[in-house]
Amino acid sequence: MKKTVIGAAGAVGGFIMTLFGGWTTAMTTLVIFMGIDWISGMICAGVFKASDKTENGGLSSKVGFRGLSKKCMILLFVLVGTRLDLIFGTPFVRDAVCIAFILNELISIIENAGLMGVPVPKVMARALDILQDDKKIGGNENKNNA
Repeated sequence: MKKTVIGAAGAVGGFIMTLFGGWTTAMTTLVIFMGIDWISGMICAGVFKASDKTENGGLSSKVGFRGLSKKCMILLFVLVGTRLDLIFGTPFVRDAVCIAFILNELISIIENAGLMGVPVPKVMARALDILQDDKKIGGNENKNNA
């Protein structure tokens, strides 16, 4: 039984890696940043009760599930980037997608640290404010005002 489970897990893992065109440093970095963001979000909500995603600032299974769903969607974007690389014969679309999402995860990690009371350098705080303003301008917040 143990060999069957290990063999099946290996086959599934191999199939997934084939879809993603192998494993790269960019993908490793993205997964690490996604994990750090998830853990820091859990600490922010569970320990510090400072989450900006819930009314009471605490943990919420619904919010947690939404967050994990978004992270799965990020991985699907990486898959799309991989497939576009294959179609266009280029080696960089997947890495560009990874880098964009790595930066997004970094922003979220810094926000979580700030909510926990970790001192964030003023330069980083200003950069976050600018990026957040850009998100509001180009994001969902202004779609209702159009």
